[in-house]
Amino acid sequence: MAKITYRAIEGKAPGYLALVAVLGAFVVAALGAAWYMEHNGHYVTGMTNQVVWGMPHVFAVFLIVAASGALNVASMSSAFGKQVYKPLAPLSALLALALLAGGLAVLVLDLGRPDRLLVAMTTYNFKSIFAWNIYLYVGFMVIVGAYLWFMMDRRMNRFSKAVGIFAFIWRLVLTTGTGSIFGFLVARQAYDAAVMAPLFIAMSLSFGTAIFLLLIMRTYEGIKRPLDPALVARLASLLAVLVAVVLYFTVVQHLTNLYAAEHQGIEQFILFSGNKYSQLFWIGQVTFGGLIPLFILLHPDFRSSRTWIMLASTLVIIGGLCQMYVIIIGGQAFPLVLFPGMEVTSSFFDGQVNAYSASLPEFLLGLGGVALALVIVALVLKLLPILPEDLGTVAQKDATSDETSLAADSG
Repeated sequence: MAKITYRAIEGKAPGYLALVAVLGAFVVAALGAAWYMEHNGHYVTGMTNQVVWGMPHVFAVFLIVAASGALNVASMSSAFGKQVYKPLAPLSALLALALLAGGLAVLVLDLGRPDRLLVAMTTYNFKSIFAWNIYLYVGFMVIVGAYLWFMMDRRMNRFSKAVGIFAFIWRLVLTTGTGSIFGFLVARQAYDAAVMAPLFIAMSLSFGTAIFLLLIMRTYEGIKRPLDPALVARLASLLAVLVAVVLYFTVVQHLTNLYAAEHQGIEQFILFSGNKYSQLFWIGQVTFGGLIPLFILLHPDFRSSRTWIMLASTLVIIGGLCQMYVIIIGGQAFPLVLFPGMEVTSSFFDGQVNAYSASLPEFLLGLGGVALALVIVALVLKLLPILPEDLGTVAQKDATSDETSLAADSG
């Protein structure tokens, strides 16, 4: 592959300054929302004693899961030797770090007592999957940060492949840990399944790739640098495969639950009750987040258009948020089965579907995490030479190089 030149963006255009200003406003609004909830108590939100993880957790878990998947491009170049993706590996690592920072920021500010984080970081209960994830998140930041450094520093470049492979393994473990938070919660019929770990891995790959695709297309369009259509097409084809894998694991999850008698109540609630969770599942997650993007990305007339690819990527992200909402909120809305086979009645909502409606501060806090991740990317792109200056023919050059190597081997 020809030598790639990296150059920081100028960051002086009115569009760039307006973008940073808008994102900064969302971050400030999120801080204000966090202060409002912390000062007044969580009764000002839609959360209750029954639904303790609200809309901020939907955004936080989505961002954390997507952070692992955003490292996809870098992993393909280091762990799998796909040289066509190597020029975009630094951007992939940067996006992964930014998304994780945004997700963790929302998570910490939604705890109600952020100062208690010091207790969680110094006192560990290793029977809790939450304690494991503290190590996984911090380790991810350190390893991917080192990976990005080694890729950008010529003196350390020879170690980047080894660190990249380690980062690939770590991100799989991280996403397994995040999925296991739900898989290990045996008290909730919506969770309590080993398939949650591979499902979350598939979701991370899909969400992260969709976000990365949107980022490179919008960025290169905005800064007027050439971007190879063949490279975009490769990533779009990869996204189609990952969307199909998410649909597959979703089918496996629900078919397995339908087979088990103990899970049939939650399956009826999510799939067939006609409530908002059923609508978000069938319309938001399956149709708009799965089937429509899959159709766009596989149709020969649509997959060659950047506009359609951006639409498909956007739908995957929207569908991912719907999926997180159904898993996190829907799983808590369904009443706990305290005594299987018995009818329970009391004055404390036992056996009743738990109501939840997100408040404005919750939305602002969640959106603030997204804005924080994007503003980190925007500022770092201005400060550091992470973006390749010319990606106009990178995929064609890689294909030509492969054909030449194949001919030489045959000769």
